[in-house]
Amino acid sequence: MKDLISFRDLNREKVEAILHFAKKLKTSPEPHLLENKILGSCFFEPSTRTRLSFEAAISRAGGKVIGFSEMGSTSSAKGESLKDSMKIIGSYADIIVIRHPLEGSARLAGEVTDKPVINAGDGANQHPTQTLLDLFSMKECQTKLEELNIAFVGDLKYGRTVHSLSLGCALFNMRLYFISPSQLAMPDSICSELRKRGVKFSFHKSIEEVLDRIDILYMTRIQKERFEEGDYSKIQDSYILKKEMLAQVKPNLKIFHPLPRVNEIDPAIDDTPYAYFFEQAANGIFVRQAILSLMLNGEL
Repeated sequence: MKDLISFRDLNREKVEAILHFAKKLKTSPEPHLLENKILGSCFFEPSTRTRLSFEAAISRAGGKVIGFSEMGSTSSAKGESLKDSMKIIGSYADIIVIRHPLEGSARLAGEVTDKPVINAGDGANQHPTQTLLDLFSMKECQTKLEELNIAFVGDLKYGRTVHSLSLGCALFNMRLYFISPSQLAMPDSICSELRKRGVKFSFHKSIEEVLDRIDILYMTRIQKERFEEGDYSKIQDSYILKKEMLAQVKPNLKIFHPLPRVNEIDPAIDDTPYAYFFEQAANGIFVRQAILSLMLNGEL
């Protein structure tokens, strides 16, 4: 596997190899693992956790970073094509991480350079490395992945994290609950794929309908940048998780969020034993370090 563009590029064996190696790196860091390797960090869209965790991952393993954090500082502002940009950057770096607003951009990047390319989010399409750190965090807090019950809440139409993660959950026989406004429902293409894989899922209007039966509550923000202002204002407060809503939940419940959050999780929840989103984000370093190493060494 040269590139990691979609979670569909991975089977269960590869996923488990990444998670196993990430656990090893979290327990026993390897500061020379990626020595003399250069990461091309190409972020045409804003990012905090994904960009910085990739850069921290290779830096802590002895490698170096080149790149940019917004489109305006690149030759794209002068009219350079993505194809030309990626071909050139591929001659400077050993591996490329790209985030771009257009669906299919990461796949194009992989086609025009012979260096490995990792998709860090292409529009509303896929975000495979987020799924891997989500699965790592689920196993960490639940001690297993098989047959968990997970609820996805919020923007399921444009949320690339939930698109990738639903496919990840399918590998481990998880039961899925989709909670969203009707106009932000999980895309038919994802639902069709889940049906073909025999995954059980259902649609719901409120969090309370399923809160007492789930192991993972995966909250997401309504993505303002994907909407016209008037449309966003109608649905921006569709789901807000309050501390008092957790009175009857299972004791092992953990709340996840790919972050950034806006107002969909009450800050009072941060101090409860159910909050796991900050631990989830921190795990990005170890998972992405594992991905970089395995891909650079041709072991995926």
